[in-house]
Amino acid sequence: MTAPSHLPPARLKPSTRTALVRRWARRLGLAAGDPRESAPAASAPAPRAPQRPAGLSRPAVPRPTAVPRPTAGKQLWAWAELLRAPGAFTVPGDALTGAAAAGAAPRGRTALAVGASLCLYEAGMALNDWADREEDARERPHRPLPSGRIRPEAALTAAGVLTAAGLALAARAGRGALAVAVPLAATVWAYDLKLKHTPAGPAAMAAARSLDLLLGAAAAGGAVRPALAPAAVLGGHTYVLTLVSRREAEGGSTAVPLAALAAAGALSAVLVRRPAGKPDAAPGALPVLTADRATGAVRAAMAASYALTFGRPLLHAALNPSPVLTQRAVGGGIRAMMPLQGALTARAGAPGAALLIVAFAPLAARLARKVSCT
Repeated sequence: MTAPSHLPPARLKPSTRTALVRRWARRLGLAAGDPRESAPAASAPAPRAPQRPAGLSRPAVPRPTAVPRPTAGKQLWAWAELLRAPGAFTVPGDALTGAAAAGAAPRGRTALAVGASLCLYEAGMALNDWADREEDARERPHRPLPSGRIRPEAALTAAGVLTAAGLALAARAGRGALAVAVPLAATVWAYDLKLKHTPAGPAAMAAARSLDLLLGAAAAGGAVRPALAPAAVLGGHTYVLTLVSRREAEGGSTAVPLAALAAAGALSAVLVRRPAGKPDAAPGALPVLTADRATGAVRAAMAASYALTFGRPLLHAALNPSPVLTQRAVGGGIRAMMPLQGALTARAGAPGAALLIVAFAPLAARLARKVSCT
């Protein structure tokens, strides 16, 4: 019987014959053993796969999982955090203080001024996070934009829509109100986009808050000139607060909290004093506590509340200028705006409006425990 054609001739050397058999066995899928073995390749045990070195083992690749969409409640809280919802409670007091300083009672146009101020304030908050999204990604990754809970395009769109709404409400309140709202909106956008990290930043923020108070005076239809002094006081507080807020991420500054503490003490002393020649109550003011002693008591209580709300966290930040305590000082300065506005309003002879301004302070403090106002 002749040998199969694939086997090598018998006259070759044994070593050469074995090597050729093994080569043909590998090609035909046979076991590399005796060439006379006729068992099929399928019956032979499968060769073991070569083992990878321990350092070169391939890591297990996890299966991609779908990112869950945020619920409506979580999305609402994200927007509340973006817009600094607790700080919005400090805005209506600007218009009420301006109206009291102008010698006019709150009316429908004052409500329009409050709405315009709220829209412009929240536009500034949304624009602030949009402009600082890269910085927040490094220092505050928990914020709504760097954490991905709100898209940057949505924040920028909200800023534009809120600005347009604020100007529209100011136009409804009258030409005088619109004449103040336009530079106010321009100041807000200039601060967030250009001036924030420059030496002019605190002055721009102070100017925005002063203009907001003058917006209320212009909308009330009274004389705007008497509102310049309260606007300067509110602007001074905002200037000091902005200086402190510049160190809230890294802390480390003792001089700034001490200077702010001295400024808060000086403002408190001014608020306690009754202006010369002021009547006990402005014409048409809310008929609550209009007697001279009651008005003085309200003014003193507001001034003390302002000094305590802002002064105590400033003292803590001066003693230990850590980021946490500096941020608490900034939050205290924001909440202190309500008693400051109340003291200015009572000083203008409208204690009822002053009490109305601080009526929502407990709600703002409660909300601030869940949503940061800085």
